[in-house]
Amino acid sequence: MRARLAGAAALCAALTVVTTPQAAAAPGAASATHDVVTWAASADRLGEGTPGLAYRLVVRTSAGGSDLRVRLSNAFGDRPLTLDSVWAGIQRSGAALVPGSNRRLTFGGADSVTVPAGATVLSDPLPGRRPAGANLVVSLHSPDAAGPATGHGMAMQTSYTARGDHTAEEDAANWTGTTGSWFYLDAVTVRTTDPTGAVAALGDSITDGWQSTSGLDRRWPDYLARRLQRTGSDVRGVANAGISGNKVLADGAGQSAVNRLDRDVLSLPGVRTVFLFEGVNDLKAHTGVTAADLVAGYRQIVARAHAAGKCVVGATIAPFKGWSEWDSAAEAVRQEVNSFIRTGGEFDAVTDFDRILRSPYDAERMLPVFDGGDHLHPNDKGMQAMADAVDLTALACARRSER
Repeated sequence: MRARLAGAAALCAALTVVTTPQAAAAPGAASATHDVVTWAASADRLGEGTPGLAYRLVVRTSAGGSDLRVRLSNAFGDRPLTLDSVWAGIQRSGAALVPGSNRRLTFGGADSVTVPAGATVLSDPLPGRRPAGANLVVSLHSPDAAGPATGHGMAMQTSYTARGDHTAEEDAANWTGTTGSWFYLDAVTVRTTDPTGAVAALGDSITDGWQSTSGLDRRWPDYLARRLQRTGSDVRGVANAGISGNKVLADGAGQSAVNRLDRDVLSLPGVRTVFLFEGVNDLKAHTGVTAADLVAGYRQIVARAHAAGKCVVGATIAPFKGWSEWDSAAEAVRQEVNSFIRTGGEFDAVTDFDRILRSPYDAERMLPVFDGGDHLHPNDKGMQAMADAVDLTALACARRSER
């Protein structure tokens, strides 16, 4: 018990505003700061908004830094959304926060903000240092939410709800409801003077974490974030831009990858590399999508990312024989697309998830020890194997000026 209290005190101290003057920088030392994304979840439509409901949203940071900011989204709303109280703290357990960690966020100096339909807004920087790998809790309340709500449906994380504005409270007494989605919050950033960058994983339900253990941050991008921290890489931020059911080419479960690339990936600060792992939903849906169609979509994403100064790592499509929609025609497209990813020369680097996950006895199937049970989605071991397969040096991108 004493150890837990000491840990909570340390996290609380990490959130305390630094008021002492900073030491002068040594001659020649770098003094420029920049923002980097430390958490993100791609926005989609989430049913109808509920006026007077508050959300206590639990998210796991990757990069540490100061001057935390949150990005709130009304991307799929059809009317303005007012958020009259937004706070950020550190989770103690459940809906309870570390005492003294909950702090109000402002927007242009005001306590409330109105987000226009189709838009996003950034909070003002919150002074103080935030640790890497912490369970950040963003609490928000809207008095007038109505119409289509914006958020991320499959959080694989329990968050909490309350009737009325209890956002400033640090105890859990009024937070009696639960939700498995993140509402209105789609990114968190921190500021750093280090040469810190981020990677954004653009993907579908495998990247979103389906079949990983809920509440334990065992999606493959989570394992990747922990690996980056352990190795001391300059790439510390990991943004999960996965949406379950998402396709490269067609809208449906979220906007397609080509249509959401700018908002969900390229707009995030500090992103050096786009990690593209999509395509299985296009080919297994039997909509007539060919390998040439998918390759054209990949090329568009690569060209736009390169134009924005980012590198692109392409990942091969994993095996899925045994899934109800698998057939030999879809498998043939998968093999042709994977051949392009490996040898086409379009990507700055390639991660061969197909090779990592497939069975040595049937290359069209996932290795049973990695199979989450439905023959498409990896379990926790599979997720970790995917993260371990990523070449970390490929993530530290420095695009040549001529590209």
